[in-house]
Amino acid sequence: MSRGKIKIFLALLLVVLLAGTGWRLLLGPVDNPGRPVRVRVPEHSTGRQVAVLLREAGLIRSVDAFVLYARVYNLEQRLQAGYYVLSTGQSLPEIAGQLVRGSNTQVAITIPEGYTLAQIAALLQRQLGVAPAAFWQQVSRGEVSRPYLRDLPAGMRRLEGYLFPDTYLFSADMPPREMIAAMLQRFDQVNRELGLEQKAARRGLTLHQLVTVASLVEKEARLDSERPLIAGVIYNRLHRGMPLQVDATVLYALGRHKEKVYYKDLQVDSPYNTYRYKGLPPGPIAMPGRASLLAAAQPASTNYLYYVARPDGSHAFAADLATHERNRRLYQP
Repeated sequence: MSRGKIKIFLALLLVVLLAGTGWRLLLGPVDNPGRPVRVRVPEHSTGRQVAVLLREAGLIRSVDAFVLYARVYNLEQRLQAGYYVLSTGQSLPEIAGQLVRGSNTQVAITIPEGYTLAQIAALLQRQLGVAPAAFWQQVSRGEVSRPYLRDLPAGMRRLEGYLFPDTYLFSADMPPREMIAAMLQRFDQVNRELGLEQKAARRGLTLHQLVTVASLVEKEARLDSERPLIAGVIYNRLHRGMPLQVDATVLYALGRHKEKVYYKDLQVDSPYNTYRYKGLPPGPIAMPGRASLLAAAQPASTNYLYYVARPDGSHAFAADLATHERNRRLYQP
């Protein structure tokens, strides 16, 4: 049988197969909207070997459908080896096309300001298929050479505050260790540019304490113009020995986000609960951005001790409790 006749035969076979089982089902995505899956196509893989790999990864429904599709469209010899980030939301033709174009390992990942380690772990799993266990292993016990991290205790919260929020190009085959190293390197750059360690020392703080203040500012502020004011309130309360009473620390202690903090939540027994324990929490509660780090390093000089959120996200500041209570009745009845 000639090559042309073989191709026609396979095309007819594909039509029969797909017509009998539902072509939309076999060629369509496995999930919608889908989840990312990291796969490695070894060198010299046959079309069937690639199909088996994709089926085992949950990316396609049928090995035979992929093999026939690849043969009919003359793709078998064009499938390229390498690492890929594919999605269960892609159709079989889309996946085959990606394997022909080659590895799509470079993916832009944006870490938003105010994200926690837990949120970053979920983001990397969602967009790159990074195994959470591998990420947490590196966070809690991975080797870090930075002097400011060396004395921090090993554990799940060790790098909280230091994975700088920014947009990164990560590859599908990049281990979590290198992703974390890239984010720490970006923090190092901002640290040098802003002179954070020197400014912290002038305030009698360690860098860790300054980053902790910056993380509180990050979670409390919505407007950049208010970040130095909120930082000033935090320092003023620390100097007076007043509890910080930052709601975001309670949510961090609870380990979950809530739209409203209730009085019962304030009773959670954790050193991160700044309603129960005076002073700064043991460490940062989120990843502060550049503006919050700068605000913690250069706070506004005021006599404010209180602030309350307005409905528009801004804050009303007060230097005494009576004014603060009036602001609360006005903006949070």
